[in-house]
Amino acid sequence: MSNFENAIKDKIFVVTTELNPPKGTDLSSLFRKANLLKNSVNAFNITDNHTSKMSMSPIAVANLLKLQNIEPIVQLACRDKNRIALQSDILGISALGIENILCMTGDHSNIGDDPDAKPVFDLDGINLLKAVSSLKNGKDLANNELKGNPKIFSGAVANPGSKDVQKEIDRMKTKVEAGAQFFQTQPVYDLKKFESFLNQAKLLNVPIIAGHIMLKSADMAERFNKNIPGVSIPQNLIKELSESTDKKTKSSNIAIHLISELKNMCNGVHLMALGWEILIPKILNKCNIVNEL
Repeated sequence: MSNFENAIKDKIFVVTTELNPPKGTDLSSLFRKANLLKNSVNAFNITDNHTSKMSMSPIAVANLLKLQNIEPIVQLACRDKNRIALQSDILGISALGIENILCMTGDHSNIGDDPDAKPVFDLDGINLLKAVSSLKNGKDLANNELKGNPKIFSGAVANPGSKDVQKEIDRMKTKVEAGAQFFQTQPVYDLKKFESFLNQAKLLNVPIIAGHIMLKSADMAERFNKNIPGVSIPQNLIKELSESTDKKTKSSNIAIHLISELKNMCNGVHLMALGWEILIPKILNKCNIVNEL
């Protein structure tokens, strides 16, 4: 069992964040962030060609972090590889002693920095979960037997702000049936809507980790509302950001308030600081979370 899985099963309010592998081989910035936060968070999501932009393999980065006793969650997207390559990666991840995988369909390649790249999408996120489950049970998707089974704690993504919440719950149920053992969500800002979502999702009996992206400005919040499906940032928060002269403090205070409430609602928070990682330990300390790790 991974340390991350153990923490969830011990009902600790877990904290995760993201690290984006570099476009190149210089990992110095990524390692600085990891070392800054390793005593504050339970695990780091290692993104897979984030926003369809080519970067270093998340498996390589996860392995280097694992060697430093830093817990990784490898994100696997279906955009760039067929089922043979994805299953091969899952076996390789397990062989390296990495046990946490987040299964995702992935963004289309036409939004990235090389729009001529051909997308694959042989599988989607649900079928990738099925592939993980099949491998864990000793067979590949073609029903061929394995010599040794991978040990994987498999996760999926959820959108609590979906316009059709019941449809989202049904999709989550399908993911659980396919093998999802935890969920990380789209960013949460409206606690009432999130509570309503949780009331419907609780029957799934699967840990839910709420996403939160720190807001750097009112303009950023407005863009999120306009461009990210399911994200709903209340106007009072946007007004507070617009009127604030200290954006870092205001953003931190918003995060502190939300996380303090989320502690009593769900199983953890996936906190993304977008360059403000230095603020995360203080935010968690204000929420009385650091002592729980």
